[in-house]
This record gives sequence, C-alpha cells and structure tokens, in this order.
Amino acid sequence: MKILLENVTKIFPGRGKGAKEVRAVDNFNFEIPDGKLIGLLGPSGCGKSTTLNLLSGLLQPTEGKIFFGEDEVTNLPAEHRGVGLVFQNYALYPHLTVLQNITFPLENLKGDAKLTKEERVKRATEAAKLVQIENLMDRKPGELSGGQQQRVAIARALVKMTKVLLLDEPLSNLDARLRLQTREEIRRIQKETGITTIFVTHDQEEAMSISDMIVVMKDGLVHQIGKPQEVYDNPTNLFVAKFLGTPPINVFAGKIEDGALYVGEDKLFDVSVDVKPGDVYVGIRPEGFVLQADGPLHCSLSRVEVMGRDMSVVAGHPAFLDASIRAIIASENLAEISGDAVNFDVKPGKVLVFDKETEERILI
Repeated sequence: MKILLENVTKIFPGRGKGAKEVRAVDNFNFEIPDGKLIGLLGPSGCGKSTTLNLLSGLLQPTEGKIFFGEDEVTNLPAEHRGVGLVFQNYALYPHLTVLQNITFPLENLKGDAKLTKEERVKRATEAAKLVQIENLMDRKPGELSGGQQQRVAIARALVKMTKVLLLDEPLSNLDARLRLQTREEIRRIQKETGITTIFVTHDQEEAMSISDMIVVMKDGLVHQIGKPQEVYDNPTNLFVAKFLGTPPINVFAGKIEDGALYVGEDKLFDVSVDVKPGDVYVGIRPEGFVLQADGPLHCSLSRVEVMGRDMSVVAGHPAFLDASIRAIIASENLAEISGDAVNFDVKPGKVLVFDKETEERILI
C-alpha cells in the first residue's frame, strides 16, 4: 500500500491562558512506497508519534491530505483504514490468553467480513506462527517476557490482514540484547509479509539498521528524507549530522581561508577555490580520524578505551565545541599512542562542513 502525505499539518491549541499553539507537524510532504519499511526518527517532541497517529486516524490533520493508495483517508475513522497499530506499552489485555488477545480485533467484524470462531482461530494461529509464538497461545501476558509480549502485540496488529503496520516506539521497554533480536524479527516479518510499515523511534541506530528509508524530524519539521547510509554520509544540516551516529560526530569551530579548511589554527586540507571563505562548523565522524605522527590535527590525549576490535581515542582540542573528541581507531594501532599528545590526519569523505549562521551543509 502506497501512502501519500500532502501538506499535512497538525496544530494543537496552547494550554493555559495566553499559551501559544503548538505546530506538532508542519507541512509534511512524503510519498511512502508500497511494501517498504520507513523509520520516523527524531528527538522527543519532534512530531513523529503525532505523524503516526495522523496516519492511523487517531488524530485528524489541521491542514493537508492523506492518501492510502488512490483513496483519500484524511477524514476516514481509524477502524476503517485497515491499519495495524502497535503501541510502546503493548496494550495487551492481562486477563485474556495470547490466543484471545490476537483474535480480539476479529471479534466485532460485521457483514461479509464476519468470521466464525474456527476462522478466527485459524487466522490467529497463522499470525502467531509468523512471529514465532504459536507455542504460547494458552498463556496470559503476565507469563510472558517483554519480547514475547511485543510479538503478541505485532501478531494482533497483523491478524486483521492490515495494509499498513504502524509501530510506535515498539522496542523502548526491552533490554539491549532483546531490542537487537526483536528489531531483526520486525524486519523479517515485514519482508515476509510485504506490508508497508512505519516505525517510530528516537534511537537512530535502531532506525538505520532496519529501515529502507528514514525521515529525520525536529520541532514538527522534516529535515531530511533518504536511505539511511545516504543520510548519514550526506546530512543536509548540522542537526541531522549530530543526530545520526554513535559515537556522535565531533564538531569543531573552523574556517575556510586562502583555499583551505582550518580547525582552529590547524590546516586540514585544501578546498575548492569556489568555496566562500569565512567561519564554519567542521564535523568529523569518529571513524574519520587516522593516527599519524605528523598529522595536521594536533590534539591533547585524555585516554584510550580499548573495545576489542576497535579503540576509542579520547582527546581534546582548543577548537572543539564539546567536552572531548572521540576517534574510533583499529585497536591494532594501540602501540602508536604514547605521551600526552596525539596527532591525526583525517579522511576527507568523513569531514562535513556547515555554515556557521544557517548550519546548512557546505559542499567542499
């Protein structure tokens, strides 16, 4: 199912006397291709969950239109949109078994869509097999682990033969190992069913690992849309660059002068003569540093954190805008580090430059 959002805006009135209205989603335009998994990504309050609720029909847009395929669903009630919605807290009925929880959405189907008990059980069993919980059908939610409860919630969303699956922070309540396992399961299920899926998360690693495309939002505005690696490699502005990446990008005060890029007083490399001189922000991805004794970037060494295959070199620089630089280097280079100073060369493809006033990307 292709989904189209056309100039979609959602405004909430301010709370209290004289409070300003809140533009939770501001002029959202995007076509979600059929059968893809899309990650809505951004910090808390950016509008991603509001967008999901607009798609589900739980909220109506203040302006704009929403289409499922060729059909406009802007004012269509949630129960008629054919969507499956999985909440952060799973919203399972504690007094019902897994089977009863999964079949619950099928209980009140009317007319030609009405199913017999045998048909409901058959469809629930098929959904349970898809998420690999068919051996838990007689248990109640309290007897299940967090990951198993999450699978029940997904099976309940799929059992209606939905055209669209909406996932609102579905992994937030799981521990780190279970999050990794469950996100892989979500991707497997989406691939097997071919269902168009929108996945809301504030965890950039989560979104980048399983999404076909990501939408990065802030303050109700869409800042960038694209394939995860493309957005990581070519962020449109400083916000996107800082939001994506673990460890985050290292940002320095810099300048373009005499056809070269500087970080503080350290000259990194020459740039195109067409690039306008002036003060800039220079972002260097953690993997963009190269240990080099005579490297152009001169830093003070704080410590080295060895993490098996890699090590994190924690350093300082007068032009750095945060507490400490983190450079990810292969741990086999540990012997090259000594004393209280360290020098780096940089990989030009991992160096991003931004206008100091607008914070928009400058291509160098």
